[in-house]
Amino acid sequence: MKILHIISSVDPAGGGPIEGIKQLASVSTCDGHEVEVASLDAPEAPHLKGFPLPVYALGPGRLTYGYSARFVPWLRENAGNYDAVIVNGLWQYHSFGAWRALRNSSTPYFVFTHGMLDPWFARTYPLKYLKKWIYWPWGEYRVLRDARAVLFTCEEERVLARQSFWLYRCNEVVVNLGTARPTGDPEAQARAFYDRFPHLREKRLALFMGRMHPKKGCDLAIQAFAKVLAKDPDWHLVMAGPDQVGWQAKLSSLAEELKVANRITWAGMIRGDEKWGAFRASEIFVLPSHQENFGFVVAEALACGVPALISNKVNIWREVQGDGAGIVAEDNLAGTCRLLESWLSARELDKQHMRAQARKCFEKTFEIRRAADRLVEVLSSYSPCREVVHATC
Repeated sequence: MKILHIISSVDPAGGGPIEGIKQLASVSTCDGHEVEVASLDAPEAPHLKGFPLPVYALGPGRLTYGYSARFVPWLRENAGNYDAVIVNGLWQYHSFGAWRALRNSSTPYFVFTHGMLDPWFARTYPLKYLKKWIYWPWGEYRVLRDARAVLFTCEEERVLARQSFWLYRCNEVVVNLGTARPTGDPEAQARAFYDRFPHLREKRLALFMGRMHPKKGCDLAIQAFAKVLAKDPDWHLVMAGPDQVGWQAKLSSLAEELKVANRITWAGMIRGDEKWGAFRASEIFVLPSHQENFGFVVAEALACGVPALISNKVNIWREVQGDGAGIVAEDNLAGTCRLLESWLSARELDKQHMRAQARKCFEKTFEIRRAADRLVEVLSSYSPCREVVHATC
């Protein structure tokens, strides 16, 4: 098959959606499929360099909505070159533009919502939700309604999506998602991390990895660390991820108030061996998120055998809890404290078992091959090209 992914931007700071495209494509191209990307990036955007897939940068998009006059004409002209088009994400011009270009096309289009219909956003940002309601009937409602299928990464996401807007109709399909197992030398990766942060050697590390954003529960991680783990001088909290909304200054002030500023390392966005080294060096992974559609970092932690201490607002919490691969609690301070207290009180034998279960959970549920095969199967069932290829790189 020849597949086109559409997304607002391929900037890696965008998190899950672009990571999902790269992970799925790594398997699909291995199997002989062709995968390309169209985005609203400006052609000169620096993050286009080194991107692992062919990219058609059709921006720059205007304002936060990302309108680009080039996008729809290009898609109409080139749609016939593809067996399927996948729209990644909602609420920007790339999704509505795809509907404009493809609704009467013989090329089927599909939509990955990537959690953007979660009712958490309506509760947390009521004014933005009102604005979306005004736009919904003539915009995203049509995008979903006319898609051959709307793709969800887990059952929890599918159920939650129905609760955001009463005017809701689409063909729902759960395809799951995943990530590639880590490669490379674990010891060398740990060394790369320690070489950058030598003061963390010999420390017991609790790792948070993700955007510095209120929805991620970063403040809960800091508060719970101060209440539970800071009593032991061996424990240290690593906060890794980009500060996209300027929240890190407030979080740093919070750490100062709680007298744990010297026990927290702000690692920024880390990649490659340093990122995998952060997982290898950590005893636990902590994500008390208020809303998390999938959580690639959760799957990556499990792949490294690191128990995931997560909130029940991370949509894959049932899989993690069911396999005994981590600990789950409410997305509030009491719940986050319970996560850490449960880990501290666990017997060493139980901790070892949880580490082993983390790897098993990853291999069974979140290794990318399963998700990639399922996606191609769904696309093929709606597309003129129905041959499904299976190979091994």
